[in-house]
Amino acid sequence: MKKNISIYAIIILITSCSMFKTVTSNTVISPQNSFVLGNNEHGSFTVKLKNVSKNDVVLHRAPITGGNHSYVTVKPTETVKVNVESNTALIIENKSNDTASVDLYIKGDTGLSMGYKK
Repeated sequence: MKKNISIYAIIILITSCSMFKTVTSNTVISPQNSFVLGNNEHGSFTVKLKNVSKNDVVLHRAPITGGNHSYVTVKPTETVKVNVESNTALIIENKSNDTASVDLYIKGDTGLSMGYKK
């Protein structure tokens, strides 16, 4: 009986810890290009983003059903935290003529599509 309880406790621990998935990335964005995170069906997630480039980057949210909202300009060396709703993409735009680089720490639903868009 004790063995069964121990096995169930381990299964519950492993299952519950898998809900707290994270992704850490340094993402490079070409000049006049954007990085799109989560342009697919997914749950909510949080992004901690640090701009490690010489120029501003612009963030906004884009629900997969259409539209754009919540624009934020992130200055060089600045860190922001963004909560992104379910089924909404986070767009990171590099409007400069230089390559941009951002450090990303993503927490929550990490089953997110990732890609670039001009």
